[in-house]
Amino acid sequence: MSSTIWSVDDHLEDILAAIRPLDPIELHLADAQGCVLVEDVTVPVALPPFDNSSMDGYAVRVADVQGATEEFPAVLTVVGDIAAGGAEPPAVGPGEAARIMTGAPLPPGAEAVVPVEWTDGGTGGGAATAMLPAGSEPAAAGGEVRIHRPAAAGAHVRERGSDVGAGDLALARGTVLGPPQIGLLAAIGRGAVRVRPRPRVVVLSTGSELVQPGEALGEGRIYDSNSFALAAAARDAGAIAYRVGAVTDDAAILRATIEDQLVRADLVVTTGGVSVGAYDVVKEALSDVGETEGDGAGGEDGSPSGLGTGSGSGSGVDFRTLAMQPGKPQGFGTIGPDHTPLLALPGNPVSSYVSFELFVRPAIRTLMGMPDVHRPRVRARLKADAPLRSPERRRQFLRGTYDPDAGAVTPVGGTGSHLVAALAHADCLIVVPEADTSLEPGADVEVVLLG
Repeated sequence: MSSTIWSVDDHLEDILAAIRPLDPIELHLADAQGCVLVEDVTVPVALPPFDNSSMDGYAVRVADVQGATEEFPAVLTVVGDIAAGGAEPPAVGPGEAARIMTGAPLPPGAEAVVPVEWTDGGTGGGAATAMLPAGSEPAAAGGEVRIHRPAAAGAHVRERGSDVGAGDLALARGTVLGPPQIGLLAAIGRGAVRVRPRPRVVVLSTGSELVQPGEALGEGRIYDSNSFALAAAARDAGAIAYRVGAVTDDAAILRATIEDQLVRADLVVTTGGVSVGAYDVVKEALSDVGETEGDGAGGEDGSPSGLGTGSGSGSGVDFRTLAMQPGKPQGFGTIGPDHTPLLALPGNPVSSYVSFELFVRPAIRTLMGMPDVHRPRVRARLKADAPLRSPERRRQFLRGTYDPDAGAVTPVGGTGSHLVAALAHADCLIVVPEADTSLEPGADVEVVLLG
């Protein structure tokens, strides 16, 4: 374990310096949500590809409906139906109209669309409220229609290329693909795109005292909440998360478990077992990785169970003391033949989650090639009944609720790193700098937004 006291910023910088974005791959649209484009995507054909109607109504010539009113309607001969995706539309000549549905192509000769509400719908009565169904009233595609209002050229017509034109840039490289972007790619005919994939993150808790939710809770046992919280946080960050669950306090079992998981991991996250206790199994299992050459018990590289490669700060996993609260003990390194990054977080629930937000989330988003890997930060006025105390020379992260309208933040719960109920009601972290041991109510503070 390193004897150096690391700052929060230096620890994060060391992590991100050792992590590179994942190699790009080709993915089908259904699998590309949340990924980052690595190529510019241009439009192969105009969108929409043809002039089409934005309303259910009648395709007409402008001259035929000029001056039309309810008292003196324009009476036009209906020459047929035009449905979206239908057959070749009929041409519209002088004195004629065609029933047209939303999205259907504007027929030859037509210059505008009159909404059905501006007509009698072909019934010979008053203003219509809807089209007569084609199946039940096939005669509605013929006969006459009375139009009660004029229409200008291009009225209720979506012109070809009015969304994007052929050759236009649809999406630039670096774009994160959300639902609207996926929809645009589908609309221009792209079935697959080249992206950086979502990283696979393996999450496991350590501790013989841990019981899975739903099981009986014996004497001296607690439920494993960390692996669930961190797996959810990894998915929220954009990763594919695999929750392994709890591993007992046995170094050999932990090493074997991690080794088994490396085949599906771009990043491994452990929680618990990184402090200075006699049963801190993560530190015991991984702190000597890469340092056992010649003992006959390791892999080809001399590391236990074949684990161990270099990290930015040396071989194996480096266990550190950070000048922060909560989350003082941390571990970071790379393991296995593919130099898979591993972040070892403390076991207290609040410490674990705060550490994830500060260190693991940026690592995940760096693997994804995200343009911004950090949570947004704002300044806010501290709303509290009493001064907030903080240990000297440590950066403290307090849970809080942020009111954007008032520009204020209110602490939630106490400073204890076990207060998971308070964490569940927080939507931000209040940052108390290392140089401050007290913050007065009304102070201007930095806030990390979690939502």
